Amino acid sequence: MNERIEKLRSFLQQNPDDCFLNHALALEYIKLGNDVDAGELFKKNMAWDETYLATYYHYAKLLERLGDEDKAIAVYEQGMKQSKQAGDNHTFSELRSAYEELTF
Repeated sequence: MNERIEKLRSFLQQNPDDCFLNHALALEYIKLGNDVDAGELFKKNMAWDETYLATYYHYAKLLERLGDEDKAIAVYEQGMKQSKQAGDNHTFSELRSAYEELTF
């Protein structure tokens, strides 16, 4: 097991709902090809804090890779809504671009 994964898991034992740590661990899982566990962490982040914007892009891209385009579209749409509400134009544009690439 990767040293970074072990460190992240250790930190998460102390604070299991930390969106940043869950997100970082999910990205490490993706690097190892463990899309199932990565997806679960992304879903956990969205349920725990729907305003944690970093999750939307990476989770939707994961869903695209897995062939679940309908779910990816829904995640992009939810992320665009959240980023618009947060006034985060950069994230909104990034999500919209990926969304349009998938839907057009």
